[in-house]
Amino acid sequence: MRIRLILAAVLLGLVASPVDAAPRNVVLFVTDDQSQDMGCYGNSVIQTPNMDAIARDGTRFTHAFCTTASCSASRSVILSGLHNHANGQYGHEHSYHKFNAYSNIVGLPVYLSKAGYRTASCGKYHVAPESVYAFDEFIPGNSRSPVEMADNCKSLIEADSDQPFFLYFCTSDPHRGGGEATELPHEPNRFGNPSPDSTGYPGIEEVIYDPDDVLVPGFLPDTPTCRAEIAQYYQSISRIDQGLGRLIEILNEAGEWDDTLFIYISDHGIAMPGAKTTVYEGGMRSPCLVRNPHHEKRGVVSDAMVSWIDITPTILDFAGVLNQQTGTVKRPILAKLDPPARGTQQTNQTKQGTFHGRSFLPTLEQEQTAGWDTVYASHTFHEIQMYYPMRVVRSRQYKLIWNIAHPLSFPFASDLWAAPTWQAQYKLGPDAPYGAKTVDTYMHRPKFELYDLKADPDEGQNLADDPNHKQLLAEMIEELKAFQARTHDPWAIKWEYE
Repeated sequence: MRIRLILAAVLLGLVASPVDAAPRNVVLFVTDDQSQDMGCYGNSVIQTPNMDAIARDGTRFTHAFCTTASCSASRSVILSGLHNHANGQYGHEHSYHKFNAYSNIVGLPVYLSKAGYRTASCGKYHVAPESVYAFDEFIPGNSRSPVEMADNCKSLIEADSDQPFFLYFCTSDPHRGGGEATELPHEPNRFGNPSPDSTGYPGIEEVIYDPDDVLVPGFLPDTPTCRAEIAQYYQSISRIDQGLGRLIEILNEAGEWDDTLFIYISDHGIAMPGAKTTVYEGGMRSPCLVRNPHHEKRGVVSDAMVSWIDITPTILDFAGVLNQQTGTVKRPILAKLDPPARGTQQTNQTKQGTFHGRSFLPTLEQEQTAGWDTVYASHTFHEIQMYYPMRVVRSRQYKLIWNIAHPLSFPFASDLWAAPTWQAQYKLGPDAPYGAKTVDTYMHRPKFELYDLKADPDEGQNLADDPNHKQLLAEMIEELKAFQARTHDPWAIKWEYE
């Protein structure tokens, strides 16, 4: 009789299966504004030995994408598995921008806490409300000082506990620093790098790059100013790499490395015009390195097109919280959720325990995948004054961008407007080149942009008005509309008027 009861409970998802009972720690390491600039992604200049080691010991996704190249909005997607037009966090959370998620959305750390995890956040947070993205512990530490951050996480990792842990580790590097617009990026803190007269960051040996050596991506202008900025950006990434190495060292010393799913991503691409706040490849395409300790195959390079809506369901799958048949959270976990506070803004469009994404755990040992050939993007705001909604469908070869507010000039984030690279080209006039575009075509965009990414990876030739692509454009528009309908996008109404 006891065996029958246990079997019935397992079938109903009421108790953990033997696989679920294995130690299943999770570290989600998220950097701030980093493109696929690592040695393992083919950058022969930048020094990232620890990032490269994860790629050799796990899986590197060549086609990994954020859904919106804006910090708060992207992090809300990472921690909810929902596009930001559905979770309600349309843009920045901090200061007067004021965006936050609906109170009845359930964030990843809440699901894991209800499943018995110890949850902790260290570094940049930048989402709201805290009840949706609630962690048991907030570990202090300068988010520009990654070795210091890692050391501050030792107590969580080394704790004598029967509960697994979830660590959300977020640096502020390589986010662009402050400073006024200048002809050249003389300010040493432009990408958070220490000034020459400072003591620097604990445990960090700064790696200085020669601007002549850096690799300039095709969506940026190859100018001395741009090269100087990229050199500072590289320096910031090498600092992250040292913090990453220290965190892995602590996990090994505690005997937890071989029981830990380790995911390394960025919120979106580099903080340069042409990338951040756009849905061009420079903004969307991001690093994704995953090490599953329970897999035998290592050094996998996966062609699966994964998106940040897939992060939450992937982690919940690893934790045994996801029903693998339905892709939804198991009912016993849902039953433990607390009701949202009365009087708070809620949504009736998104059912708790459901996601726009799906687990990519099954792809981790596959170099060639089937059924992972399309991703979508949804961007609406960055800063509150930057209303410029864009929706995207991207296949392996083609990308369609719908610029919903196309009569408006493209708005600039305050830090990107001041970027020396942009200012240098802007002052040359509207016809000045900016990557594969000009200053004018970057600032003034048509309703539709259609690109053949195999022939035109830097998105310089818009095919939307090409008669030879009329049928393709129509098909991709219908696919975009279907995506908006599936995900309850309020901006879908814009097809009907304006």
